[in-house]
Amino acid sequence: MDDLDLELDEMELIAAAAGYCYYNSITRQPSRSLSPRRGCGFMTQVLNGHDDVFREMFRMDKHIFHKLCAILRQRGMLRDTAGVMIEEQLGIFLNIIGHNERNRVIQERFQHSGETISRHFNNVLKAVKSLSREFLQQPHVSTPPEILENHRFYPYFQDCIGVIDGMHIPAHVPAKDQSRFRNRKGVFSQNVLAACTFDLKFIFIYPGWEGSAADSRVLRAVLDDPDQNFPQIQQGKYYLVDTGYSNTEGFIAPYQGVRYHHHEFKGANQLPRSAKELFNHRHSCLRNAIQRSFHVLKTRFPILKVAPQYAFHIQRDIVIAACVLHNYIRGEEGDDWLFLSVEGMKVEEEADGVEQVQPEMVLVSSSIQDQIAFSIRDSMASVMWDDFINKWDDW
Repeated sequence: MDDLDLELDEMELIAAAAGYCYYNSITRQPSRSLSPRRGCGFMTQVLNGHDDVFREMFRMDKHIFHKLCAILRQRGMLRDTAGVMIEEQLGIFLNIIGHNERNRVIQERFQHSGETISRHFNNVLKAVKSLSREFLQQPHVSTPPEILENHRFYPYFQDCIGVIDGMHIPAHVPAKDQSRFRNRKGVFSQNVLAACTFDLKFIFIYPGWEGSAADSRVLRAVLDDPDQNFPQIQQGKYYLVDTGYSNTEGFIAPYQGVRYHHHEFKGANQLPRSAKELFNHRHSCLRNAIQRSFHVLKTRFPILKVAPQYAFHIQRDIVIAACVLHNYIRGEEGDDWLFLSVEGMKVEEEADGVEQVQPEMVLVSSSIQDQIAFSIRDSMASVMWDDFINKWDDW
């Protein structure tokens, strides 16, 4: 009997040793699956886990995340608390906007109360939004490399500095405001005025307009209000806009009544038949930068694809914060997987992003200013067409 007990003890020791070795082997390997743990265990698990899992959970690479935490900590924009470090605070925020998770889901995942989750979400939102002046910057006046290094665009668009368009974000609004926020598709949305550069960075963001507002009306309101701090347009420079805006000083629109979108230049009708068609095609190719920017932004932060159950001012601030993070990631990681996914890609415009009506006047401008804008566009189209006919390069 004593020999049997001794043998059992030895077997238990061997089993314990085997279990210990197995535990060490799996904890040293990056894990691709996650499960909630007590306290900050979930956060620790993600931080120490596989890079792909981290990217999926927090929508950016680890080194970018840690650098952002350092910025927020060093500037005193966020503070570590007894129970929640800045890394976890930012993780909570990114998990919410990156997956449109409800508070109760985040409570379970991070093992904090609903009040704690809400408080840190709002603190991080405020901190990230406050970085907008730093990360949403005025474009350079020099010709963008995306134009300079492409013979299809240079020298014709050498004075172009960016693209402007409206972006519709689903909105949750009280019943008394729903008629104003109902867009042309019958969906409640906020109309966000956006300007971006050709490297897909946002220059200016103005959220909060009701979905029924025309893009041209929003732009006019911004230009008429100095407090909005719209980047000053240098003499001779301009943005590309669609037919929802007037072709006027500082804003070059395509020719109306002439095919324009990428899908219209396919098959037997691929080649342009006139200077106006050639101009419109190249204008469309360049202006697609803002559609790619919208695509990356909404893919990274899916909360922008739905109407989150927050007060409207929070919904508006989320748009600004998402654009700040978009620019931050673009500046820090040239090989970010989402930006790489849209290189050379033509992103079709959303239905609400295309104005179908005759554009109203965007600026209260003299007829001379309008004539100059039309003259510039006609001159660009003429030179472009002559080069196309005579050189017959890649159109």
